[in-house]
Amino acid sequence: MTTVIDRTKAEPSKPAHAAPVSAAAKARQKGGPDGGLYKRRTPIYPKLVHGRWRTIKWALLILTLTIYYVTPWIRWDRPGDLPDQAVLVDFTGRRFYFFFIQLWPQEVYFITGLLVMAALALFLVTALFGRLWCGYACPQTVWTDLYIYIERLFEGDRNARMKLDASPWSFDKAWRKFGKHAAWIAVAFGTGGAWIFYFHDAPTLIRDFWVGQAPVSAYLSCAILTFTTYALAGTMREQVCTYMCPWPRIQGAMLDEHSLQVTYRFDRGEPRGPHKKGATWEGRGDCVDCHACVVVCPMGIDIRNGPQLECINCGLCIDACDDIMGKVGRPKGLIAYDTDSAVAARSRSEKPVYKLVRSRTIYYAVALVLVAAVMAWGFSVRTPLDMHVLRDRNPTFVRLHDGAIRNGYTLKIANRTFEPMTARISFSGVAGVTLKTPGEDATPGPISVTVEPNQVRAVRVLVTAPASALPSENMPAAFRIEAGDRVSDVSTTFLSGAANAR
Repeated sequence: MTTVIDRTKAEPSKPAHAAPVSAAAKARQKGGPDGGLYKRRTPIYPKLVHGRWRTIKWALLILTLTIYYVTPWIRWDRPGDLPDQAVLVDFTGRRFYFFFIQLWPQEVYFITGLLVMAALALFLVTALFGRLWCGYACPQTVWTDLYIYIERLFEGDRNARMKLDASPWSFDKAWRKFGKHAAWIAVAFGTGGAWIFYFHDAPTLIRDFWVGQAPVSAYLSCAILTFTTYALAGTMREQVCTYMCPWPRIQGAMLDEHSLQVTYRFDRGEPRGPHKKGATWEGRGDCVDCHACVVVCPMGIDIRNGPQLECINCGLCIDACDDIMGKVGRPKGLIAYDTDSAVAARSRSEKPVYKLVRSRTIYYAVALVLVAAVMAWGFSVRTPLDMHVLRDRNPTFVRLHDGAIRNGYTLKIANRTFEPMTARISFSGVAGVTLKTPGEDATPGPISVTVEPNQVRAVRVLVTAPASALPSENMPAAFRIEAGDRVSDVSTTFLSGAANAR
C-alpha cells in the first residue's frame, strides 16, 4: 500500500476547479430529505494546457484510436473461402484470426495466457511507474480526452464553458450544446460501429448494416456501445474512474513508497503563498498557490494534497506547474514524477534513493517471464494436425460370425493448416487387426483420408481383431495419424469381452 507522507505543512487548497453553483444546487448536493440520497455531480471544467505530457497524451490518443478504428480493415490473404480479415473473432466459423495466427475453440487457453500476461505487465508497470495505464492508454481516458477536445471546439476553454453553462438559454448556447452532443453521438456511433467489425467481415458488414441485412447482434452491439461511450465519456467521465472502475482500489496493493507517481514535492513547495514580482524567495516555498495544477486536472483534484484515489497520473498538472515556474523564474519540477521515499528523504536533507528493483517488481517480472515462456513453448509445440478418438459406447463391441471382435471408433481429425491434408490412420496394440471405414473394404494396413484446410473431419473407423489376439477383455491400444512429417498419437482401448466368452 502506498506510504502516506506527512504533509502537515501543506495547507488544503481552495476549490477552484468546479463551476459556481446556485443555492438550490448546493442544497441538492448535500443530500438528505431535501437533496436526495446521493451528492449530485459537480461539473469539472479542465483547462487546456500545453507541455510535454499533454503532447504525449495527444500522440497516444491518436495512436490508440487509429489502431482501434483501422485494424478491422486490414486484410490478410488466406486461401479458399477463409476470411481475409487480419484480426477477426469469427463466431460462425468458431475461429479467432490474428494475422498469421489462427486459434481454435480448443485453444482458448492461449487467450487466457495472453490475459494473464497483460495483467502481470500492468502490475509491473504500476509498481514501477504508477497508474500510467489509467492516465494514457485506458479507453475511458482516451475517449474522455477526445470528448473534451470536441467540447472545447464548440464551447471554448474552461472559462468560456463555465460562462456558457451559467448563462440563460439562447440561440448561441443552443446550437453549441446541440452541436457538441451531436458530435459526441457521432463519435460514439463510430466506436460501436468499429467494434462490430471485429466480429464480421468489415467490408461486407458495413454494406449489410446500412441496408438492414446485418445480423441482429450487430445492431444490438452497436447500439449498446454507442450508448455506453456517449454516457461514460460524455456525461460521467471522472465518476467512472472514481466509482465504477475497481482498478484505483486494486492499484493500492501494487504501489509502495518507491513507485514513481505524479507527486507534489512539498519539501520544495512549502510554505506556499502568493508571490509578488521582485519579492524575495527566502523563507518560503516555490508554490505560489495559483491553482494552475487544479484547474487543468480532469479529475478535479488538488495534487498538493498528496496521493489520492482519483488521481490517474496523467501528468497535466506537471505541464501547468512547469509553465508557472517558468513565468516566476523558478526551476521546473515542483510537480513531477517522483517517489514518496525521495520526497521524504529530501525533506530530511538526505539524498533520495530510487529503487526500481525491489521484491514486488521482481515477483511481477519473474511471473511475467514464466507465463511468457509457457506461452512461447505452447506455440512452439503447437501442431497443425490434431486428433480426438471417441469409442462406441453402445454396443461396446460386436462379435462376428467367425469369432472376431469389432470395435467402432469416431476419429475427429483437425487440419489447422490452410492446405488440404491427406492423413494415414493406423492402429497399434492389438495384433492382426484390420481397419475399414463405412463403404470401404477392410485392410490390414493404414487407411487414408483427406481433410480439407482449416476443417475438422469426423471419420468412423471399424477395427476388427481375431479372437486369438485378444487374451484379455480390455486391451490398451492407440491410433496414429500421419501427414508428411506431422504425427499425432492418441491412446484408446479395445474391448473384446474375452473373459465372458470363456
